[in-house]
Amino acid sequence: MRLVECVPNFSEGRDRAVIDSITSAIEETEGAYLLDVDPGKDTNRTVVTFVAEFSAAVEAAFRAIETASRLIDMSKHQGAHARLGATDVCPFVPVRGVTMEDCVQLANELGARVGNELRIPVYLYESAAKKEDRRNLATVRAGEYEGLSVKLKDPEWKPDYGPAVFNAKTGATIVGARKFLIAYNVNLNTKDRKIAHDIALTIREAGRAKRDGAGKMVRDAQGNVVKVPGTLNALKAVGWYIEEYNRAQVSINLVDYDVTPPHVAFDEVKQQAELRGARVTGSELVGLIPLQAVLQAGRHYLDLQGKSTGVPEKEIIETAVQSLGLNDITRFDPQQKIIEYRVAEKTPLADLAIKDFLDVTSIDTPVPGGGSVSALIASLASALASMVANLTVGKKGYESVEGQMKEVAVKAQALKSAFLQGVDEDSKAFDRVMEAMRLPKKTEEDRQRRDEMVEAATKRAVDVPMGVITACLRAVEVVEAVARSGNVNSLSDAGVAALSLRAAAEGALFNVLINLPGISDAEYVKETHRDAISTAGEVDARCQEVVKKVREELNRPLA
Repeated sequence: MRLVECVPNFSEGRDRAVIDSITSAIEETEGAYLLDVDPGKDTNRTVVTFVAEFSAAVEAAFRAIETASRLIDMSKHQGAHARLGATDVCPFVPVRGVTMEDCVQLANELGARVGNELRIPVYLYESAAKKEDRRNLATVRAGEYEGLSVKLKDPEWKPDYGPAVFNAKTGATIVGARKFLIAYNVNLNTKDRKIAHDIALTIREAGRAKRDGAGKMVRDAQGNVVKVPGTLNALKAVGWYIEEYNRAQVSINLVDYDVTPPHVAFDEVKQQAELRGARVTGSELVGLIPLQAVLQAGRHYLDLQGKSTGVPEKEIIETAVQSLGLNDITRFDPQQKIIEYRVAEKTPLADLAIKDFLDVTSIDTPVPGGGSVSALIASLASALASMVANLTVGKKGYESVEGQMKEVAVKAQALKSAFLQGVDEDSKAFDRVMEAMRLPKKTEEDRQRRDEMVEAATKRAVDVPMGVITACLRAVEVVEAVARSGNVNSLSDAGVAALSLRAAAEGALFNVLINLPGISDAEYVKETHRDAISTAGEVDARCQEVVKKVREELNRPLA
């Protein structure tokens, strides 16, 4: 699933009925998931956070902006926060499977719709800005709503979309694309705000003012204060004391976690605290965090321990939580705090206990069937390969292949997860075929639509097992590697992995072949049949070679 985060800010923080109407417009959009609603009475502003599938992001944002334009009257608005319109700002943020360029595309699509359909002036900012001087949000918002009528008359401030006409009711909207911002606090074992703030000045990108021997600020020839750069880039920070926690914190905004991820900030604060006689006790995540940032942290600390990172995702996350002390003052629940987990698709089959899966497979229903079982077998084969690799890492006599085995374990874990998704995907594909078959066929138009839906669903029922076969070919490489270089005490496990993978590929092939006759697209049938036979054949041959070598090794005469 390609995911985009959107964080629209609306100029209403007091009227719950208006706020609920706006958020309902998002919730009612298929493919959009409302995550957080944060209204402020003093600011008279509500910050909404939702994520959406790439194809649904613009629609969800547009519906919310359209609702706000009907229900909010900016001519009567008062609040402490700077604002330009009913929907003040609406940034798109890449989360998973989406690039910044994709988000720029979304910003332009939304800007065009808002400008053309709602007749609201739209400015683009950050990565979506069409002019360099419009990248900064504060610059675009300068003058606020009260100065907008004059601003729109200036040719330099012609909107990127929509009319250059002052709309007293809605004002203007700022749409953009930016990096994900992680709000992250590091906890200290002191109440002294000065220590926390001194650390913040040391690490933040903006740094601190340079001072001379007498403690006075150093200025350049133009009279500007000379700054000493901070130790970390793409990071903003302040130090404060939180009475509720009875301790000081270094409060951090990570504006680009690809540049400075949480674990790097945590380790730097820890080092700086020790230089000042303080200690870090843990940290706190404010809001949500992308899965990748947590996995980066977990892998970082596993690497420091000399451990393999080719372990289940759950173990990597637990390592991150413990290493960063994320449960120090508030509970960190991955299911609630990690974006991807909040919107994860249900996997009713893959989440079953083994006994329950066997039971549901054994009754008189067509799903789960051979396709789901084949995907499960392939997942088990990958799990065995990862196990052998991990049992090799750190063992005496295997130092020369340790790096290779760590890489193999990581690849095997990724394949395991992909195959496990296939367990439910295969069953869902079958269900779609059945749904399409039940469509009405009373009229010629009905029959044509039904035929098209059946064709598309049947192709999906072929594509899923075809994907399993293709992935099996990638999995052969990890099985071959552990059979060749892995811990000899686990050679039998490598052999079982090869046997399982061979069965999985052949089973997936059967599911491709049984569905192909139901497809009328002759070219698709021909190409898919050829690729399926060829790929499954290669998996079979290579797995048989592994099995042969394992059997020969294990079947040597006993001394």
